[in-house]
Amino acid sequence: MAGLIARNDIDEVRARVNIADVVGDYVTLKSAGVGSLKGLCPFHDERTPSFHVRPQVGRYHCFGCGEDGDVFSFLMSQDHTTFQEAVERMAAKIGFTLHYEEGDGPRTDYNARARLIAANEAAQSFFTAQLTTAAAEPARRFLGERGFDPAAAQHFGVGFAPKSFDALKDHLRGRGFSVDEIVAAGLVSQGDRSPYDRFRGRLMWPIRDVTGATIGFGARRLLEDDKGPKYLNTPETPIYHKSQVLYGIDLARKEIAKGKQVVIVEGYTDVMACHLAGITTAVATCGTSFGVDHIKVLRPMLGDSAAQHVSQLGQIVFTFDPDEAGQRAASRAFTEEQRFASQTYVAVAPGGLDPCDLRLARGDDAIRRLVENRRPMFEFMIRRRLDGHDLDTVEGRVAGLRESAPVISEIRDRALADGYIRNTAGWLGMDIEDVRRAVAAARRRSTDAGHDGRSGGSSSGGHAGPGGGHTGQGDGPSVPEEPQASLRSLPDDPIARMERDAVMAMVQQPQSVGVPLLGLAASATFSARMLSVVRDAVVANIDAVGDRAWLDKLLGDVPAPFRSLVQELALAPIPARSDEDLAIYCRGIVVALVERDLLARKASLLGQLQRTDPSDQERRADVQRQLVDLDGQRMRLRADTPGA
Repeated sequence: MAGLIARNDIDEVRARVNIADVVGDYVTLKSAGVGSLKGLCPFHDERTPSFHVRPQVGRYHCFGCGEDGDVFSFLMSQDHTTFQEAVERMAAKIGFTLHYEEGDGPRTDYNARARLIAANEAAQSFFTAQLTTAAAEPARRFLGERGFDPAAAQHFGVGFAPKSFDALKDHLRGRGFSVDEIVAAGLVSQGDRSPYDRFRGRLMWPIRDVTGATIGFGARRLLEDDKGPKYLNTPETPIYHKSQVLYGIDLARKEIAKGKQVVIVEGYTDVMACHLAGITTAVATCGTSFGVDHIKVLRPMLGDSAAQHVSQLGQIVFTFDPDEAGQRAASRAFTEEQRFASQTYVAVAPGGLDPCDLRLARGDDAIRRLVENRRPMFEFMIRRRLDGHDLDTVEGRVAGLRESAPVISEIRDRALADGYIRNTAGWLGMDIEDVRRAVAAARRRSTDAGHDGRSGGSSSGGHAGPGGGHTGQGDGPSVPEEPQASLRSLPDDPIARMERDAVMAMVQQPQSVGVPLLGLAASATFSARMLSVVRDAVVANIDAVGDRAWLDKLLGDVPAPFRSLVQELALAPIPARSDEDLAIYCRGIVVALVERDLLARKASLLGQLQRTDPSDQERRADVQRQLVDLDGQRMRLRADTPGA
């Protein structure tokens, strides 16, 4: 598999994408001066716009809440994508081919991936249009019998695949897609003689990723002569991996992030029922059990971190059918429970109804009560173990204790474990100390077996709170606070002092230095890295030179440990006697920094020239052209600088 996106490609995509166009899809932006736009911040509630976007440097900053970043961080926050997904989405937007590192080699199929997504999008439009045809009557009847009207079908993009072996294939061929692309997208299957439509005479649900791109389909059997499985999904393709997708995530992602809660149901109609009943955080797995890869999808949305305070932890609510399959699903979810820092719960509908049937039988309120009446995962699993025994007998109580003790032993938060020891003793009608000894014995057996009580381990520390959420306490030493950069921490040598004075001039007198010279300083190397961080902030805000909020912009862009250094550089005295001297000094010291960098680059080019084969005339000519260009830059710098 391919690995990380090449750094140069990331920088290229960032440079090519207009951040204002992307942010403008979420925020109404208005002009805030030359090169600057502003609007109401999407990260916090406000009445007066304090959210600024600077397209020329590709960054945004809110002067109200302090949020700042580039186009990728904006998409990650708003659409709850990973960094790689954000880069890939923008690359597809501008038609840029990405290359990958640290895998089996560069990924050359990125444009092909974009084509597969486009094919799925075209297929969804086709299926949606087919839902209104006469042949789709069984599909419309199926939806109506389950309480879904045409508006609901449209909201979820539900469609119909006609009972044909080539209707979709011919439609997509007419839209410019090749047979190979349609096969690769999983929309048609390769037969002995020719490809044929995979989905025929079925109700179709589009399966989308977190960005809303259609990557596959779930299809429900409708016709009696259809001998295929009840549900048929898109097969594994380059863009569809069933263990990594969740149906409804595109509709639920913002509400999941806002409410810090996700409700995991078992079917497409259950997701629809929950959303229509107001539980807009519902999602479902697609033909597979809930697993580790699904956790990776949800974690960024929930802010699922063990470092969070228990009051800030999210909630994962699993809904299971009470039948044997549902019980197995509960056990699998319990196996993954400790991979979450968030609190985990279980909701089981009365009468064994799934959410769709529950809504039909008892209305929307019943769906909401189902989620409200959720039970902590640990309590659910303990009670489930106890329910399998006759607790009216001594033998049943002892057997129940033996089965439930291992569950309690897996609770890492000892205070929470003690609470469940007391509760279990009450449910069993046994002495607390008897239960405590059984739990300790189960814990010792687990330790002796060489594992911590559950395969897969845990991504966080102890549990806390009624739902079994983790607090992260006791996971090891806390991360020390980063030291604050300051002038006193700079090296005391002539080179560092020159670099310090140059950056001080850029921070205090950017107009005197001038925008062109600030741009040249962007590539200068620094022996003192902390000064290069401040220089980067100056260059990032180059369009704000002369702005009254110049210093605030710099402070907003540098990492927190460097803000004290920026403030010191802004207040430290500059050796000049008059305004005229000040301007001359500031420009001169930055010229010295840039010229030092040009000299270093010239030395590097001279070395290349010496190492170049004399017969490689083209390469030698190129290096010489670069040398001439550097000398020209140095001469122009000196000519523009009085006293140089």
